Amino acid sequence: MQFVEVAVQNVRGFSPAGRSALKAGYLVLKPPGAEVSPFAGLLLALLYSDGRGGDVSFVAPGAKSGKAALTFQGVDGVTYRVLRELGGSGTLHRVNKTTQQPELVSSDASETNQFLRGQVGLPPRTAFEQLYCLQLGQLPSRRPRKAAGKAVDPKTSGKFPSLASASAVAPAEDLHSAEAKVRALEEELVSARDVDALQFKVDGLSSQLFDADQRLKGTEGIKVAIHEAENAWRAAPTPQTLGLPQDILQRVQRYPKALTKRDDALARLGADRDAEAAEVPASVEPLTSNQGFWAGIGVGVLFLGLGLGLGLGVDSLFRYLVLLDIPAFGFSAFLALRYVDELQQTSKRGSKEGRFDAREKKILEEFEAEAAPVRMAQKALGVESLDEIPSALERKELLAARVVELKDQLASVEADPEFVAASTQRQALKDQMDALNAELTRKGSYVRDMREVERELGRVKESIALAKAPPAPMTAPDGTAAPAEPLEDPSPALLSQAADVFTTDVLSVQGLLKERCVQYLTALTDRRYQGVEWDKEGRAFALTGGRRVPVGELPPKDLDLYYLALRMTVVEKASARVKRPFILEDVFVGVEEVKLPLIARMLKHLGTLTQVLHVTPHAGFAQMSDGTVNV
Repeated sequence: MQFVEVAVQNVRGFSPAGRSALKAGYLVLKPPGAEVSPFAGLLLALLYSDGRGGDVSFVAPGAKSGKAALTFQGVDGVTYRVLRELGGSGTLHRVNKTTQQPELVSSDASETNQFLRGQVGLPPRTAFEQLYCLQLGQLPSRRPRKAAGKAVDPKTSGKFPSLASASAVAPAEDLHSAEAKVRALEEELVSARDVDALQFKVDGLSSQLFDADQRLKGTEGIKVAIHEAENAWRAAPTPQTLGLPQDILQRVQRYPKALTKRDDALARLGADRDAEAAEVPASVEPLTSNQGFWAGIGVGVLFLGLGLGLGLGVDSLFRYLVLLDIPAFGFSAFLALRYVDELQQTSKRGSKEGRFDAREKKILEEFEAEAAPVRMAQKALGVESLDEIPSALERKELLAARVVELKDQLASVEADPEFVAASTQRQALKDQMDALNAELTRKGSYVRDMREVERELGRVKESIALAKAPPAPMTAPDGTAAPAEPLEDPSPALLSQAADVFTTDVLSVQGLLKERCVQYLTALTDRRYQGVEWDKEGRAFALTGGRRVPVGELPPKDLDLYYLALRMTVVEKASARVKRPFILEDVFVGVEEVKLPLIARMLKHLGTLTQVLHVTPHAGFAQMSDGTVNV
């Protein structure tokens, strides 16, 4: 998980308006003025909004309204953006990876919180606040010391044992006003408890509603697939839509045979034509050009003339020469008859050629009648091969089968008992949530947290008790002032939160953190402490000079350094599993200047493991960081 950008408008402690890009590594966020920007608190308000308007406290003084937005990348690799009108509504958007446009996920605070926990990988608010946010008020030295039991009214201390010592309390100056404030706070506490109980119910219903919605949304993918398959089925080509014969697939199958049949018929026709051409000459030589014909005529005339001219006498033998013209004229007549016969054959060949042409035309027309729809289908479908036509036309049937299959799958999912139960329960859960939210609205647009009211009530009651019976100063038996009470050990709460993050028990977490925590501690304290031990409840003991000292008894500055070492150890080990940003506000006020470069190097090392955002105006940290951002 990584924060990508933060945008603000009229937010306390930030520039009046602006956007700040946040990259990976160790970044220093420089506030615009002397006041430290409440960056961690703003993040908590954006990511863990309860929808009751408590974030209005971040509006800049004098401004009527404010806005804040956070863009971040979840553990699922998707970019999200939370946008909130401070004191008002908010929305969660998801950035579409394809179009790079934001898509609304939810505008409901409870649903948004559930989505961020379940899908984006955000830890519970307490874990995020106590492990990944380090603020000045969290340092042990900034917390109150354990108060002596005799300094407080027993009734008060019995009812509010942990709240009476919330801070140094002065005796009440006006008992009447203080008692009136107690009554008002007790009324507010009742209201706060009611609201807290209602909110607890709302959170539970939100979780159930989120689970129901997630189960119901499981069919959205199938419905989208059905819609796409139906559109594809409608758009799929058919013989009717393309204007093709209904038997186009049979024609495609017969096309190779039709092509072979045409080629065979044309081949036979060509063979017959060649055979006919071989039997009949292509042309007949004219009879007038036949020299044999004219020679026979000439010889016949010659003998006829000789016979008539020389055979005038009755007994003359030359008159028989006339008989020789018979074979001569007969030869010419034979040639003439043959010429006539050749003319007849030539005329017959012409008529046969016409029949050949008619046969060829018929063959081609029959083939064209069979092949034209096939070529039309090939052109309409835009395919290069005839083999692709059947698959293109059969696609509609396949898509129809796909639609039926998806609808059967959807029906199967919707018939599942868990889906039916989720569908049935969703509206009931929604109605219950609406009723609870309406009741919360009637309780008030903003009600303080119950623990905050209890703390204030405890302080007021303690001030009344001190005013009525001021405690005597405690002294040691020798008459000297008693030593100060030890500070609170932060280890048990911190180790418990770490155990939840690591999904293991406290003892296992101790073994995981011990070695690295000792390394941080010895470096920060110049080796004044050689080790750290925890008992089974998580209470910590520092090892120094052969002694085992509870960390609550350490000097405040050393206890703060131990706390810092433990916090950095938890972040470092947790980042090896799930990367989450580590946010620090200006928590090093009062730390020795010579130690700041060492702390900066430690933070820069953490920046190689996860994103570290440090809000501070200190120039030394900016020089050691991977980058600075003006907020």
